Amino acid sequence: MFKKDISPGAKSKVKSSVQRAIRTKVTETYPLLAPHIDEIIPKKSQLDLLKLPDRVTLYALDAEPLFFQHMDDALIPHLRVVHQFPNCFSRVRIDRGAIRFVLSGATLMAPGLTSPGGRLPSGKTEGDAAADDPDSRYDGRELEEGEVVVVEAEGKEEACMIGQLRVGTKEVKDKKKGVVIDQGHYLGDGLWRMVMD
Repeated sequence: MFKKDISPGAKSKVKSSVQRAIRTKVTETYPLLAPHIDEIIPKKSQLDLLKLPDRVTLYALDAEPLFFQHMDDALIPHLRVVHQFPNCFSRVRIDRGAIRFVLSGATLMAPGLTSPGGRLPSGKTEGDAAADDPDSRYDGRELEEGEVVVVEAEGKEEACMIGQLRVGTKEVKDKKKGVVIDQGHYLGDGLWRMVMD
């Protein structure tokens, strides 16, 4: 979606009622962000709305991108927000072989998640996971089609991509092939490099 460099289009201020609706939608979609919502979008702040190519809307605060939305799809946090609050999102992990493809804007395919280095939610509840297991953060409920998910890379600290699942994680485990995320925001893409003034 953001493979090429993009320049922001028309910029306008968001009405306070719309801003309240955005805050509510963010806390409903990402319940773990609720304690941090005043940090992300303070009540007395003024959000800016920027029009981007391909019918994408970007919400920014003080020239800092926060969330983007393609038409009427879900509000997706910018990777800078994900890096600031890494434990507030559902996540999957790709293996080392898929990293270069994801960072070049390729579609995320199931083999990158189902191979030995990849991780998908196990379907275990939080209480079933071993506390000292580093992969326990991938435990939890199976993710459904259309959910926003953070993609982490094997051996790396920060998330490298965020996007909406095209298929549920249970189906990915069963089929082990096919497209998982076809459009997303990744490190180094046009949205990441975009300069807002």
